[in-house]
This record gives sequence, structure tokens and C-alpha cells, in this order.
Amino acid sequence: MSSVLESIERAQLRRVPSFAAGDRVKVHFQVIEGTRRRVQVFEGVVIKRQGHGARETFTVRKQSFGVGVERTFPVHSPKIERIEVASRGDVRRAKLYYLRARVGKRARVRERRYTGPEAELEPGLLHEPEGATDAEGMTAEEVVAAEAGGEQPLEAGSGGEQGEQPGASEETTGAAEGPGEGAAEAPGDGGESSHADAGDVAPDGPTAAQAAEAAAGEGSPDGGADQGDTPAGAEPA
Repeated sequence: MSSVLESIERAQLRRVPSFAAGDRVKVHFQVIEGTRRRVQVFEGVVIKRQGHGARETFTVRKQSFGVGVERTFPVHSPKIERIEVASRGDVRRAKLYYLRARVGKRARVRERRYTGPEAELEPGLLHEPEGATDAEGMTAEEVVAAEAGGEQPLEAGSGGEQGEQPGASEETTGAAEGPGEGAAEAPGDGGESSHADAGDVAPDGPTAAQAAEAAAGEGSPDGGADQGDTPAGAEPA
């Protein structure tokens, strides 16, 4: 049997009292009827106990209104709440099939007088649940961790590919910054062109140079009036 099955069966073992064929027991088991659940007690004599591990079973026989009734229970069934040992039987056989042919008082089993103090057991699992292992003795968590460790180089390679993405993003950022700079410089060019356009258009009044010449002409006593009458741009006679 593989270690996986052994670990699964080991996790299903429950605490049960020590009993054997010939003992009178009370089995408290659950009965599900539709949506209701109740506990029923089946009391009788154990006529056999067979199997081992999680597949171990025992058969209980009782007389109900003169009719023999037998029922087989799994020892480690989760539907069995508890098993009480009412008395110990004094028998020398492991299979009490001869009780099926007896009726009345002859079907009784002699009881042992004193068997010592009974140990009290709390219902529950016999062993703490452990992780199942495969044929190599590895649990599911270890297998997943090993597989994740084997995929790390692939992740590193994919990380390299992802490492190139920041460069592409930088290029994209640079391309995005280029139009921004051009846009920032555009207002300055636009301002110069606006000044140039403004310089090409002559204002309606006299310029600063003409005003200076006019002032100089007024200051000279000889040709102030003549120079003042001479239009701008014409040579004097």
C-alpha cells in the first residue's frame, strides 16, 4: 500500500474503547431522516470483529421480540458518536456464529465478573491530521513549492523581457517630452514674430529718430525752419 493511502487512512482513525467478541456494547450512531438528525442506540452482543485500519468492522447481534437482529458497523465511522461497553463476555472464540442457532436463554453469553477498571476515552480522532505524501514522501505543499522553484528561471527570463519595457517607456516619455519642449519654445518664437510684425507696420505719429531730428533742427538758428519744412527722407537743396 502506498504511503498516500496509509496517511489518508491514518487520518480517519478514531478513538474507540477496547472490546472483542462476546462483549455487550451500546452503539450510539446517527440516523438522518430528511432534514432531521437524531441519535439511535443499538445494544447487543458482538459476534465478530474483522478487518484492520480504517476498514475494520464489527457485527452486533440482539434479540428483538424473539427475532435475532444483526447489524454491522464500521469501527471508525464518523457517524458513530460513541461506543459503550456494557459488559465483558467470557468466551473462547473470535466468531460467535453458534449464537444464531440458539434461542432464548441458550443465546446468552456468560459474563466475566471483574475485568478491572475501564479507561475513559474521549471521542475524536486517534491521530492529528497530517498532510498526505506521495510515493517519494513529499506532501502537496512541498510538491507545489518544488514546482514553483523550477519555474523561477522562466520568471527571470520573463523579468528580462519586462526589463526592456522601462526603456520603451523612457522612449515614449522622451517622445512625449519633445512636443512639450517645442510647445514651450513656440510661445517665444511667436512673441518675436509678433514684435517683428509690429516693427514692419509704421505708426501714425513720428518715430523717435524723426522726433530727435526735429528737436535738433529747432535748436539750430539757421536751418531750423527749412529743415523742419523739408520732408523726411528728402535731401535738402
